[in-house]
Amino acid sequence: MESRRATIKDVAEAAGVGVATVSRVLSGGSASPETRERVLAVAAHLDYRPSALGRNLRQRRTGGMGLFVPDLTDTFYGQLAEGVLACARSAGEPVVLGSTGDDPEQEAELVGMLLEQGVDRVIAVPSGGTDTWGPAIKAGMTVVFADRLPSDAPTDAGPGARLGSLSGSPSDEGSGAATVSDLMMLDGLPPASRARPLDVPAVLADDRAGIRTAVRYLRGLGHRRIAFLGGPGHGRRVAAFREAVGAPVDEDLVVFATGSRDSAYAAASGLFQSRPDLTAVVTGGNVLGEAAVLAARELDLRVPRDVSLVMYDDVPWAELCSPPLTVIAQPGRDMGYRAAELMLRAGSRRPRSVLLPTELIVRGSCGPRH
Repeated sequence: MESRRATIKDVAEAAGVGVATVSRVLSGGSASPETRERVLAVAAHLDYRPSALGRNLRQRRTGGMGLFVPDLTDTFYGQLAEGVLACARSAGEPVVLGSTGDDPEQEAELVGMLLEQGVDRVIAVPSGGTDTWGPAIKAGMTVVFADRLPSDAPTDAGPGARLGSLSGSPSDEGSGAATVSDLMMLDGLPPASRARPLDVPAVLADDRAGIRTAVRYLRGLGHRRIAFLGGPGHGRRVAAFREAVGAPVDEDLVVFATGSRDSAYAAASGLFQSRPDLTAVVTGGNVLGEAAVLAARELDLRVPRDVSLVMYDDVPWAELCSPPLTVIAQPGRDMGYRAAELMLRAGSRRPRSVLLPTELIVRGSCGPRH
């Protein structure tokens, strides 16, 4: 009976390192001499040969594409996945769906699995940085990013970080198009903190315009102590928020949670209790918006009389809240569809990155400051 072929996960476990480290070492990336020697020794002992797979990936491809999202229970990512599936279905392409949990190591493991299975195309809402995606691209994988870009810097872009303007001509479909370098200017990180941009197309929403419009709307209602509640991947949004409120930024009003709902609730509740003087909150996503609504209710804060709420993402339950939530809507399904389109035509011509518009939808969760 033929023995099972060793996988990249087997090498990582035997070497006592993460999958991303194994991928980096085997593709010639940076690592300490001790780590490199240990990984190569384990790979040789297990007879793991990723370089041959990388060279032959395009000949061995099984068809279809991968789709990585951080959380399958997040309504926005469900919308994005629907768009990818609709486009892939029309082209007769199967889709392998994976949830990363916003964990770079888990993401690297999924990348390794796809490479081993001969799936050489992936649409990703990235959690890791260039350490994950650089080796994958070097191994022959075609990648399109959606919703955000990989970053090796902290999520919460530092004070004073500014957003660059988007350049580029309109695409054939009518949305703004740009190079990846242009889109990297939207990540909210100062140039010295950004890793070298990967040569990968991306489909993003115009976070800057959406956040700026929301802050201006709240200021027009008389709000001055406006808070931002963010999470993983919200670097562009918090940078846009800091730019919109202007210096000096009250850093106590900029709060981050991890990707879990429990963390989001704890962050929202802590924000409301530590800063009872705040009058409005902008949340960086729908999970955080849900947490803000629940925390306000638990603390007997009346919306919008005591606190006004603006949520990034328009999801079905937003209109069912009492009062309905004012939102910054981004086209999740269209984002997924456009990302799949870029992927499907990647072989015929160099795809261009796309920036999609956002829209402030005013409902009942914002009111004038009394």
